[in-house]
Amino acid sequence: MSKVVLVTGGTSGIGLSLAGAFLADGASVVVCGRSRTALDRFRQAHPQALAVEADVTVPEARAALLDAITERFGRLDVLVNNAGTFVERDFAAAGDATAALDQEIDLNLTAPINLTGEALRRWPAMDAIVFVTSGFALVSPTRAPTYGAVKAGLHGFADGLRRQLAPRGTHVLEVLPPTTDTPMNAGTTRAKMPPAEVAAVTLKALRQRRAMALPGQTKLMPAMLRIAPHTLGRMVSKL
Repeated sequence: MSKVVLVTGGTSGIGLSLAGAFLADGASVVVCGRSRTALDRFRQAHPQALAVEADVTVPEARAALLDAITERFGRLDVLVNNAGTFVERDFAAAGDATAALDQEIDLNLTAPINLTGEALRRWPAMDAIVFVTSGFALVSPTRAPTYGAVKAGLHGFADGLRRQLAPRGTHVLEVLPPTTDTPMNAGTTRAKMPPAEVAAVTLKALRQRRAMALPGQTKLMPAMLRIAPHTLGRMVSKL
């Protein structure tokens, strides 16, 4: 029996590549997003999948999303919390550095925690829960300190949740991509990893039931944090 997989923010970037990789692996895939145009494009490309218009920061939308999964498949095996946003904030400059901060925290941190809890109440024995965080969860970027803060928060949640769910056999995986070639990074000129490569590393880590998936240069970060934290901080300060 194929697994039922939900990928939030699954119509673009890393989420879209993850959805495609799961489909190629034989899974039944559900994606959600806020753009009707992107959802329609996904439906045309993948008519066998379920695409649901849903803002995961809205409780009623999350409930409707899970209802749609129940109606179509009756269960959920893998939840991939991928939806997120990157906001640059300069607290040393003039102006309001905290504009729309609540929305950033809600989408990047509160919503995935809430959706995880709501999914677990419906399906307590899910096979896996995935959190797409960032290498910036380990060392916060100078130009976006609140992004580093919320991703670090999600990193901490995944770590504790992993121990809570271990007795029931639910695998909790954290994916920490480097700078990836997505719409969010369209203006970035430095080297970017293809999202399909992030997806491939993620599925491999799921099969191996690893705690973390570290694509590309992020695989060096845990070791550097232990042996050369100041060097890593200087490297990140340039990003």
